[in-house]
Amino acid sequence: MRQILAFALVFPAFLSAAGPAGLLQILTAELNRNFTTLQDKAEPKPYFLSYSVVEQENSSVSAVLGAITSNHTRHQRSLDVSIRLGSAKLDNYHQIRGDMPDFASGVPVALDDSAAAIQRRLWAETDRVYRLAAQRLTNINTNREVKVADKETAADDFSVEQPETATIPTAAIAFNQQEWAGRLRKLSARFSKYPKVLSSQVTVTAMRETKYFVSSEGTRLQHGRPFARIMIVAQAKAADGMDLSTSDSFSAADPKKLPNDKDIEDAIDRVARDLTRLLDAPLVEPYVGPAILSGRAAGVFFHEIFGHRIEGHRQKDESDGQTFTKRIGENVLPPFLSVVFDPTLHELSGEDLHGWYDFDDEGVRARRVAVVEQGILKTFLMSRSPIAGFPHSNGHGRKQAGAEAVSRQSNLIVQAAQTVTEKRLREMLIDQIKRQNKPYGYYFQDITGGFTTTGRQGFQAFKVIPLVVYKVYADGREELVRGADLVGTPLASFAKILAAADKPGIFNGYCGAESGSVPVSAISPALLIGEIEIQKKDQSRDQPPLLPAPTGGGAN
Repeated sequence: MRQILAFALVFPAFLSAAGPAGLLQILTAELNRNFTTLQDKAEPKPYFLSYSVVEQENSSVSAVLGAITSNHTRHQRSLDVSIRLGSAKLDNYHQIRGDMPDFASGVPVALDDSAAAIQRRLWAETDRVYRLAAQRLTNINTNREVKVADKETAADDFSVEQPETATIPTAAIAFNQQEWAGRLRKLSARFSKYPKVLSSQVTVTAMRETKYFVSSEGTRLQHGRPFARIMIVAQAKAADGMDLSTSDSFSAADPKKLPNDKDIEDAIDRVARDLTRLLDAPLVEPYVGPAILSGRAAGVFFHEIFGHRIEGHRQKDESDGQTFTKRIGENVLPPFLSVVFDPTLHELSGEDLHGWYDFDDEGVRARRVAVVEQGILKTFLMSRSPIAGFPHSNGHGRKQAGAEAVSRQSNLIVQAAQTVTEKRLREMLIDQIKRQNKPYGYYFQDITGGFTTTGRQGFQAFKVIPLVVYKVYADGREELVRGADLVGTPLASFAKILAAADKPGIFNGYCGAESGSVPVSAISPALLIGEIEIQKKDQSRDQPPLLPAPTGGGAN
């Protein structure tokens, strides 16, 4: 990794071009040489070899209360080698009772297109991965548990896909670091107006990622994406010790499309005001009853409790709960709902999406996948690891550098065939409160994320972590509350979705799972759910600071 300490007025020159053309040629030549040699001399022989290089050019600026805390530029390349021994029917990537193969390491590669330096790294890494792959294949062939697993899964270990060839230039990013540093000093100082906020930060990041992929099947790819983001985060501690946080973010394919200072100031004020109000908000009590999830909240809800359970590799893992494995052709959602994953979609309603790409990380072309149509489950998200009944990838094999690709989510889109206005949705919530004889329901305005357990040995449950939640009383009054975690089990929760609003909400973020962190988007209309469960959030025993906060601060 190289860190540049001198800051220019614009993003460094390495972002001004489409990327070094020589790297793809070096990778191709060395792959051909190594694959031919291994097939001639090695035993067991490989039937597949691929080289993947991820190049990231990144610049970011962070500020706290009018002062710059971080200002840097980085440029790095990471290499992963994949070797498959045996045959597509059974190879060294075969899963053994949940034991996932892990040959990737994300080793650094020379930034200059020096054939000698890059070839040396490819040679050493190919040798290392081959030795690990050969040992794992031996273990697989001598493990009796594999024979049981084969009977249960009845699927090959690798799919045959059409080789792809494409060189797609990645758009240049003009990012003025000095200008943004000045803007962030002013913007971050705005938090000084809110003395109850213990810590805060405003960060802007601009990045260009270029991916190179070559394989023994003939795939030759260079493609990538630009990306820019503003993150606003604030934390505080209530009198009873509960840690609280609020946040907001803006994402765009180009820094020029990020919002102006007025819009960022409004977001900072909203984040700070919500946090200040939460400090005095009453604690929730355990609750089961009706609620509305805003569009953003519903998107995260579906990502956590539905999206992960229809990732293809989980359907062949005997240690996984396999919630939907045998439910193809069955109703899994209310009939007015459909779910699509579309990595070819770059924007929606004028807002840039985060989960798009041209090719996945196994060299398969991205495509739209209708997973649920009118409530009926049609397919799974597939990588090149086949499952029974689904022998091919649909372009969702994803990973970060240094990890092995598995099936992952992209742009999740919840579609509703029947909708109502958000005003009507609120009226329907009040009707449900009265019908169920509840004193109140809930409105989840914003959610930061969540997690879910899919393993067979654990509970098939989820937890979604809200930031801003309101009680909605039967007379229409609203009350901000704190300390709520949205919990439950997926099948029960899906059955309780009653209605959808007519406007989509968009959540852009990153998803972490077995293959690392990948960019995703979740899009959904607001949803009325007839019954959700709330539990109290875990609470710190530490009290707020004893010393008063310093006075003053902010930009000069």
